[in-house]
Amino acid sequence: MFGFDMVLVDTAGIRKKSKVHEDIEFYSVMRSIRSIESADVCVFMIDAQDGIEKQDLSIFSVIERNKKGIVLLVNKWDLIDKETNTMKEFEDDIRSKIAPFNDVPILFVSALTKQRIHKALEQVVEVFENRIQKIPTSKLNEYMLGVIERFPPPANKGKFVRIKFVTQLPTHSPSFAFFCNLPQYIPDSYKRFLENKLRDKYNLTGVPIRIFFRKK
Repeated sequence: MFGFDMVLVDTAGIRKKSKVHEDIEFYSVMRSIRSIESADVCVFMIDAQDGIEKQDLSIFSVIERNKKGIVLLVNKWDLIDKETNTMKEFEDDIRSKIAPFNDVPILFVSALTKQRIHKALEQVVEVFENRIQKIPTSKLNEYMLGVIERFPPPANKGKFVRIKFVTQLPTHSPSFAFFCNLPQYIPDSYKRFLENKLRDKYNLTGVPIRIFFRKK
């Protein structure tokens, strides 16, 4: 169906801290974290009635730090009273809370009624393909060096950074190396700029990426 073997692992639900009274909850959390570490794509489900809460954000952070693909599902959407902009407002709130990495697909589903469940699986496949894509070095340099020429790194203490070459690294998740004369002078704001430009050009939705600056 999908052109590759896909294994779905259903982890135990992680209860809110106020509801935890058993040691077994600790082990379910640890099993969930181990599942995240061995996954390619994580389906991150939150409850529409609760919204995204502090503990949810902690798990999201674990997924991001491990550079796993993410599809975010808002479950029990069938139980929410809706007005014209309810879905957009809910989505905007989620994206503001998971920023700066908010280039993730968000689907509003119902596990009970099976609403958009098939679409969720299709989205998992798309994020997986985004995560394993390899961008040809020639195409990457043609695009990114053009961007850098128009918007070069800011000067720092009279030092001018010149980025001369870009390549995608042979890693499990998308990582890119920018070779330059003075990597230590590139600010985090410019790193975020380059990431945004990569996302503008290539379909990296749902995929955390890494950017490295190396001396050339």
